[in-house]
Amino acid sequence: MPNSIAVLCNYPPLLSQAEALANLLQLSLLTDQSPDAIDAAEFVVLFTQESIQLQQTGRKAPGPVIAEFTEGAVDHRRKFGGGKGQMIAKAVGIKAGVYPQVLDATAGLGKDSFVLASLGCTVTMLERSPIVQTLLADGLARAQIFARDQDAELLQTINRMQLLTQDSRRYLESLSPDQFPDVIYLDPMFPERHKTADVKKEMAAFHQIVGKDEDADALLPLALAHVNYRVVVKRPRKAPLLNNQTPSYQLEGKSSRYDIYTIKKLPDALPAAR
Repeated sequence: MPNSIAVLCNYPPLLSQAEALANLLQLSLLTDQSPDAIDAAEFVVLFTQESIQLQQTGRKAPGPVIAEFTEGAVDHRRKFGGGKGQMIAKAVGIKAGVYPQVLDATAGLGKDSFVLASLGCTVTMLERSPIVQTLLADGLARAQIFARDQDAELLQTINRMQLLTQDSRRYLESLSPDQFPDVIYLDPMFPERHKTADVKKEMAAFHQIVGKDEDADALLPLALAHVNYRVVVKRPRKAPLLNNQTPSYQLEGKSSRYDIYTIKKLPDALPAAR
């Protein structure tokens, strides 16, 4: 995490939450300021009435990074993204009558978890960065409030998503065999180049705030020891294998690939709600 980051609360009802995050990370807490006017920090975690955001400071800074499930690219993918024909669905093993229980151990902003939940999976999410975790929790809460009145299908999707405030390694080590998830999904942070401005903005912020997942290699064998059916690892298409372990098979797209490590065959029936 860079030294030049602060917490900025411009919405008094969220001040206690902002204070808790600032105290946890030992960051400065600012109030009632514009991010454009802040010189002492390169980034701020901004608490507003509309959302909690990660915002780069300065007058020419790009727009904020937020977790958003009610509009934009993520919601468009839910409605028009190709359903069970998507690569991620095939990697996880989703098909008619088979909706695995998924543990997303590197949830980030929850985009892939949202896709899996929209297809019928129940998804437990773990994210170790307190800042990213705060953004994700806010996005889920806003989506649930919105969906209650305006989108029953979206509400079902959000209700299949559960965010836990635990470290992935400790959580996995705590599981007994009867608690193992059907599938563990890993998408560790990796320094890669993207072409679109939106992805560049988001990933640049994440790389500075979160950093590369240096212990990602150790997470794979731990996941393999605590899962029922398979571990799915999402990687940039030309990235090296995680932990140098050869997968059972791969699914490859234009910019990314899925390495699938199978423990045993998925059953012919795993209902969507259990």
